[in-house]
Amino acid sequence: MTVFCKNLPGTTLRYYDARSAVNALQANAYDGLPYTSRVLAENLVRRCAPELLTDALKQLIERKRDLDFPWYPARVVCHDILGQTALVDLAGLRDAIAEQGGDPSQVNPVVPTQLIVDHSLAVEYAGFDPEAFDKNRAVEDRRNADRFDFIDWCKSAFRNVDVIPAGNGIMHQINLEKMSPVVQVQDGIAFPDTCVGTDSHTPHVDALGVIAIGVGGLEAETVMLGRASMMRLPDIVGVQLTGLRRAGITATDLVLAITEFLRNERVVGAYVEFFGEGADSLTIGDRATISNMCPEYGATAAMFYIDQQTIDYLTLTGREPQQVKLVEHYAKTTGLWADALQTAQYERVLRFDLGSVVRNMAGPSNPHRRLPTQALAERGIADAAKLHSAMQQEASGQMPDGAVIIAAITSCTNTSNPRNVVAAALLAKKANALGLVRKPWVKTSFAPGSKVAKLYLEEAGLLSELEQLGFGIVAYACTTCNGMSGALEPLIEQEIIERDLYTTAVLSGNRNFDGRIHPYAKQAFLASPPLVVAYAIAGTVRFDIENDTLGHDAAGQPITLKDLWPSDAQIDAIVAASVKPEQFRKVYIPMFAHQEVQQAASPLYDWRATSTYIRRPPYWEGALARKRTLRGMRPLALLPDNITTDHLSPSNAILADSAAGEYLAHMGVPQEDFNSYATHRGDHLTAQRATFANPQLINEMAVVNGQVVQGSLARVEPEGQVMRMWEAIETYMGRKQPLIIVAGADYGQGSSRDWAAKGVRLAGVEAIVAEGFERIHRTNLIGMGVLPLEFLPGTTRLTLGLDGTETYDVLGECQPRATLLLSIVAATGTRTQVPVLCRLDTAEEVSIYEAGGVLQRFAQDFLAQNQETENQTNHAISPDTYKHTAIKNKEPVQ
Repeated sequence: MTVFCKNLPGTTLRYYDARSAVNALQANAYDGLPYTSRVLAENLVRRCAPELLTDALKQLIERKRDLDFPWYPARVVCHDILGQTALVDLAGLRDAIAEQGGDPSQVNPVVPTQLIVDHSLAVEYAGFDPEAFDKNRAVEDRRNADRFDFIDWCKSAFRNVDVIPAGNGIMHQINLEKMSPVVQVQDGIAFPDTCVGTDSHTPHVDALGVIAIGVGGLEAETVMLGRASMMRLPDIVGVQLTGLRRAGITATDLVLAITEFLRNERVVGAYVEFFGEGADSLTIGDRATISNMCPEYGATAAMFYIDQQTIDYLTLTGREPQQVKLVEHYAKTTGLWADALQTAQYERVLRFDLGSVVRNMAGPSNPHRRLPTQALAERGIADAAKLHSAMQQEASGQMPDGAVIIAAITSCTNTSNPRNVVAAALLAKKANALGLVRKPWVKTSFAPGSKVAKLYLEEAGLLSELEQLGFGIVAYACTTCNGMSGALEPLIEQEIIERDLYTTAVLSGNRNFDGRIHPYAKQAFLASPPLVVAYAIAGTVRFDIENDTLGHDAAGQPITLKDLWPSDAQIDAIVAASVKPEQFRKVYIPMFAHQEVQQAASPLYDWRATSTYIRRPPYWEGALARKRTLRGMRPLALLPDNITTDHLSPSNAILADSAAGEYLAHMGVPQEDFNSYATHRGDHLTAQRATFANPQLINEMAVVNGQVVQGSLARVEPEGQVMRMWEAIETYMGRKQPLIIVAGADYGQGSSRDWAAKGVRLAGVEAIVAEGFERIHRTNLIGMGVLPLEFLPGTTRLTLGLDGTETYDVLGECQPRATLLLSIVAATGTRTQVPVLCRLDTAEEVSIYEAGGVLQRFAQDFLAQNQETENQTNHAISPDTYKHTAIKNKEPVQ
């Protein structure tokens, strides 16, 4: 131990004194560090190699960004989609190691890894069915039998893997309410809890002062396997929250306004730190709503300090008193308590007035497109003429144009905040008392992220009020927020198709990208839980939710939203009286009770040859086995700004006429069990067919009769033939044609799904050149051996006049942030050379890219280490022999 390891006063524990380490290099420098830098400094003092420590700490002190330094997160948290695919990768890696004579049982996560099954349940039975919860769980178990068998095997085959099975809640809410200790203790050492999670909303727990960031499954694998997450000092932006929120304003309203504000301020990739009187006034539930939507404003982390609100929340959620006391003592000792951060200095400070926030929604297709409810009419959403027409259609027995077909109280973003849930229940209670009902075409659901929600609603006598309006509990899972909204009633679906209706969804989730929520919901709006209930009653978005009449009372008087909206005093009184520590203990003590797990009979998984859910990964064959030349690449797509991972690899229901649907039918899967794209990501043969499968895709190469056609389409060159995207990919794969993708700004927004990178790499894409990348997707691309390149300012696909008939070469040596040349050869033979920025940002990223990806890097290092060991006994294995050995996948029975 270094000199900086000291006794934590008043305890038997020790801690690493980052303050002394930093101040030893520059007097009083620690007092000026932001919260993020203080936590990173402790991690460096505790984990960094001594010879690198001084230079690494100077990066923090001097705000430099010219050296990489290591970060070792304490935990990895996973949901069952990306967590499962990460473990599928590790199981395939074990096979690869075994076939080369290595010991597969030595391939294990070395960092504690917690997997929560929360992403696979679809709302097939709506909240107006009193048996919806049990029915939905039964469908989930039937459809996902292969997946759950594999997850069970992982629990017994891998060390350091814990599993929370389906039906228990959402990973982020469980992380907030139970899993994060805020301050960890290992081997008598106390240190700040930190984690990475295979979901972009992992920053939810940043609300507790825990640095937790979302990563793709590939980056999570790197951390699991014990490699440092190499980083450079991020931009740390201070956001001063001033003022207090107005009466009747929910945390959802706050976060939608903050999301718009921070997107406009371009905090993409930054660590945001909230402070000020406004931040002090927010409960942890409010803070968690803001931190959860961190990826929607493009930041990497959304930090709040540790303060009395933190302590009160830990007490409320049933943490042990000794742990709560430790958190406060450690934070005050090490300068992580709010009072000690008043001297923190930021390179950039933004200011936002909470008192300026009005009631908000977001939509119709982006979470940062704020839509004040008072402006619905002027924005053309609530059109009086269209509302009159809709009412006439309703009166004639038809579903109206503009119908809300899905109204879902969903997502840990909002259901981890008891104020939001109680507000919805109180609005439902008033609506029931006045005789209001949901419209019959609205599929309603309530899917809280924690079982605790049911307990406090029952305690308050409010659960039955939600149930009466059709918002019974359908699951403790992500559901609609993740695109798992389930099938519509057949007659409703038929009417939407036959009449080509404009239909929408309203949900209390965090994402509303085109095509995400449901294939038949043309667009979607984000709203607070009470507004979701109101829209279920309204039944249409052609409605001024603030002013139009929702119905009439027994005396014939019109009822509007203000007649239903509960007061803040009502909400707060019920939360104070009904949310109790014993409820959290009742839920979480049995959930986390230690159980002996019988060790798996074999360290190798017995792959099921006909499974469409779990298949041995192909990362040593096909396109990935060939040398990347970065020469003669043809474009698979020319894409506009704001391409999301939902465009790249959608997560919602698989339709029968899609490439994946046709494949599943060929494999004998009945259509009612096609499930979602997300659940099939452990089988590359299904998941590949999801690449660019979003029907809302705009590929500028898909030109028919002079017009760009929307859909999952591509144009094969040099023939110039437009066809379905998957057929184009198959054509190019057959030709072994290297591919490139050219895109606009903010490429790869949204979820952290690694298949957004895996799909294009397996198609043969070697490079992507864009005006800018979202952080998580960029690292996923590198983890799959795809080269991210960035146009320099002023250069775009439009200024270059690209049309997709070109071929592309990349010239130069890949070094961190080097300037390379993109050589573009037009169909006429004219060559243009354009400088581009290599977005391999660190030496570690170059190392991973050159190996071909994360798994290849680990395998080569693992076998090289084995070789070094075995050289001593003359039994070495050549890594070159391994590197060029293709691992054959078991193909399905035809």
